[in-house]
Amino acid sequence: MQWSELFQAEKEPTEKQITEFIANPLWHELSDHLQSTYKIKPKCAYSGCSMGDGYWKGWNIKFKKSGKALCTIYPKEGYFVAMVSFNAKEMDDADALIQLCDEYTKNQYHQAKSSKLGKSISFEVTNEKILHDIKELAALRAYSIKKNTTQTA
Repeated sequence: MQWSELFQAEKEPTEKQITEFIANPLWHELSDHLQSTYKIKPKCAYSGCSMGDGYWKGWNIKFKKSGKALCTIYPKEGYFVAMVSFNAKEMDDADALIQLCDEYTKNQYHQAKSSKLGKSISFEVTNEKILHDIKELAALRAYSIKKNTTQTA
């Protein structure tokens, strides 16, 4: 059964239900890392997106710092998808960082379409290498957010 069928818009899942559905220790590792490193709490949001035959539809989990997403998690049965978005100002740094990543991560990054606003990339997190890459990409987002808030203060 798809995630969006289990938890429709009016039924927000609990943390336990999310964990049980994903059923993968990589989820705990990423969630714990983001919460402890950046002192943030995950927030659930519902998406009615119909693209990809419902692949993106349903409750997702956003990890935000200063109102901007470090990454967004889409629960799947046995794994999860992490989406990381970079704005146009972050693209040069993202291009450099991606060269140090796993081949899968590089391929996903290069296949994602860019626009004048930036790029959003989704990764199926199924192993430690990809998890490490997501942590590094989220760190780049966090650094960029911190840099921008410091410059405007």
